[in-house]
Amino acid sequence: MLRFGIRCLTKFLTHPSKQRMRSVVMPALTGLLSVLLGASGSAGQAGAPPPSQAAPTATVSAAPASQIIPPPPNYHFPNGQTYVYGVEWHLFTAGTAAVKLESAGTDERVTATGDSTGVVNALYKVHDRFEALFGARTFCSHRVTKHSEEGSHKRDTAIVFDYPRGKSVLDEKNLKTGELKHVENDIPGCITDVVSGFYYVASLPLEPGNSYTFSLNDGGKTTEVTARAESREQVKVPLGTFQTIRVKAEASSGPLKGKGTVWVWFTDDPNRTPVQMRSKLGWGTLLFRMQRLEKQ
Repeated sequence: MLRFGIRCLTKFLTHPSKQRMRSVVMPALTGLLSVLLGASGSAGQAGAPPPSQAAPTATVSAAPASQIIPPPPNYHFPNGQTYVYGVEWHLFTAGTAAVKLESAGTDERVTATGDSTGVVNALYKVHDRFEALFGARTFCSHRVTKHSEEGSHKRDTAIVFDYPRGKSVLDEKNLKTGELKHVENDIPGCITDVVSGFYYVASLPLEPGNSYTFSLNDGGKTTEVTARAESREQVKVPLGTFQTIRVKAEASSGPLKGKGTVWVWFTDDPNRTPVQMRSKLGWGTLLFRMQRLEKQ
């Protein structure tokens, strides 16, 4: 998924720019923590929920800073479930996003898709596919692959997390020009990624006041993200009405500090299903609302 000044949609459409459309559509369709990583503009508090809904500031972290906490031995991953979201931008639907988790031997595999729809699709078509693998017993990310089609841009990207060498290794091919890119960056001993990160957050003890800091990498410089459970709320989405725990996540250090904030509403039950996600940026509000929960 951050500040929003409401502008007339007609004015925006009569003065389109590819750069702006790319910054709007891409984050809207690449999932929860990719909204945070793709954010641009100010990240002040204008996008936070109203003060009357906010819980008191937490003073004690539930875990030491910057670590990935392994899941408990009896933890059950939501394997075989697909979360389907409608993505709203301003007052209209910008696209759809779907995220699925399944077992892959000793790993867990996350697949995510994002597609533009409606007016946004006519102005700047997006068709993105992601896959991530992380350890079922460690939550450490192993690999991320991406196929992205955004306007005239088409790219294939592979990111491998080489823990013995302490490096993230990114290889990317521009499918239009054939240009190749190879980048390596330092990483700590265990990280998560933008595709599978919210499954990690969902596994944590989310009591209001608890906060957790962990390392996240998408092939570039590693960012430290802090997730704080703020309060319990009832929310209504197309799938139904749910009792939830609202969690705020933002970069606490690294190159993305101060550039993004996202809120996620997880169901207040053992499933911890993310039924709603919201991000605010300088150019608008992005809202992910669950439409369907598909089970195999």
